[in-house]
Amino acid sequence: MTHESLVDDGWAETIELLGGEELIAGSARETKAFLRPRGIRSASDLLRLTLAYCLGKVGMRGVVAWAAASGIADISDVALLGRLRNAGPWLQQLIGHLLKREDAGLAKGRLIRILDATAVAKAGAHEKKNNGLWRMHCAFELEREQFDFLEITDQSEAELIDRVPVVAGEIRIGDRVYLQAERIAKVMAQGGDVVVRASWKNARWLDAKGEAFDLIGHLESCRDEVFETPVRLGLKKGEPVKMRLIALRKSEAAAQEARRKINKEAKAKGNKVQPQTLIAAGFVILVTSLDREAFPPDTVLKLYRMRWRIELAFKRLKSLIGLRAPPAKDPRIAKPWILAHFLIALMTEPLSQEFGVSPP
Repeated sequence: MTHESLVDDGWAETIELLGGEELIAGSARETKAFLRPRGIRSASDLLRLTLAYCLGKVGMRGVVAWAAASGIADISDVALLGRLRNAGPWLQQLIGHLLKREDAGLAKGRLIRILDATAVAKAGAHEKKNNGLWRMHCAFELEREQFDFLEITDQSEAELIDRVPVVAGEIRIGDRVYLQAERIAKVMAQGGDVVVRASWKNARWLDAKGEAFDLIGHLESCRDEVFETPVRLGLKKGEPVKMRLIALRKSEAAAQEARRKINKEAKAKGNKVQPQTLIAAGFVILVTSLDREAFPPDTVLKLYRMRWRIELAFKRLKSLIGLRAPPAKDPRIAKPWILAHFLIALMTEPLSQEFGVSPP
């Protein structure tokens, strides 16, 4: 096996995609991932070993043997393990450089971001019942069809609509789990707007005057396909949040299917379904802070329908890039494993779109 057979020009192109040797080295110093050579000559060589381990299938010893044979590094598997344990913040920063948007992107109009999270199992199947998942909290920029935020936590940390830093003027879209009045208020205070799926019982519903709002009663009396009314979301402290409530009546077939699933799930858990839940199941209920003149109900509904894009992106990430459960239980190894897959996904996605390998 020759040096030339293992070292090719492709790696140089990868370095350029990540911003060049200088940026990689500076980031490694700043995050203390690479301060001294100790068998590895440079930060870019350390990055190559990290990606080889996280994305390959030969294990730590196989990577070390490959590195020695190729002349990239002379390091033991124990020493490489120690390096990887400090690589998480570094990979996170490199991802941040890739995610950084150009100001020109906002000049074309409102920035639209879809928020969601996906789970990756931790090492050891027996742990899945007890905090056994890593949760990837993501934001997906609709216009560019690319992720622009990532944070990894364990499953004990909830999905929060204000976890992602707000860009003034943006519109962020989320499903039912993001109906969080206090946190929605924080997003709006920083200049963002929201479009969020709502359930009838996970908010303190008030009318335009601040009085209790009977959401179910309004849905029952609604005869139109689309129903809209101003509402307020009550807060624990402070003034209620002014919102618009938009409800789309489902087709009879869709409503019956939704009720069937609700009843089936409740039966499996031994729970009793509330009548209000079955009524609400006949509607798609949204709340939004967007201005009605610029964003009429049909436009808001179309915006929310775009939420499937992030689900497709997650599917691509797991199937095409091969993201799976990290082999190590140590969070200092598991997180770099996940981040390495995400880093490669960000680099290859623009290329796949350019050459038409697969749809966005």
